[in-house]
Amino acid sequence: MMKEKEEMPLAVKIIRSSRRKKTISAKIVGHELLLYLPAGLTEKEEKAWIEKMMKWAGDRKRKKGLNDHNERLLKRAHQLNKEYFDGNLKWTSVRYVTNQNKVFGSCTCKKGTIRISDRLIGMPPWVRDYVIIHELAHLIRPDHSRSFWRLVNQYKFAERARGYLMASDLDSDEVK
Repeated sequence: MMKEKEEMPLAVKIIRSSRRKKTISAKIVGHELLLYLPAGLTEKEEKAWIEKMMKWAGDRKRKKGLNDHNERLLKRAHQLNKEYFDGNLKWTSVRYVTNQNKVFGSCTCKKGTIRISDRLIGMPPWVRDYVIIHELAHLIRPDHSRSFWRLVNQYKFAERARGYLMASDLDSDEVK
């Protein structure tokens, strides 16, 4: 199972300016989030901005950390293509994305792009393989017809993986 590196939490440094009236900005320097705020903000507004910018910083760091995972994902997609589709499938990109919260994967058949939710990074490899195979199968069948499911169900852990996804805390309505 792929494990994520332990990240040091960001320390927040507030920099207030009496010259700032409306603008708020932030930047990450090392393990510190520099938050530039107008001097006149209330404590409640300041806390809200800290929370919002910490989320922004976390999302940004998470996206930057996907590069290594994307290389492994692409390599695995090629392996599964050879194993289950005789190496016949072609695509333009296979990558993890951070903005898929309701589905585990998606395929834009005409463009040949496959996007896999980064939520799968911490899951067992056989579950990720299932989602990759599911999306690769869409390159042949862009629907969820019987012939599509015959392609996906070649994978020996297909039923188990669907069950795992359904039993997880994640919404698995799109992976049937």
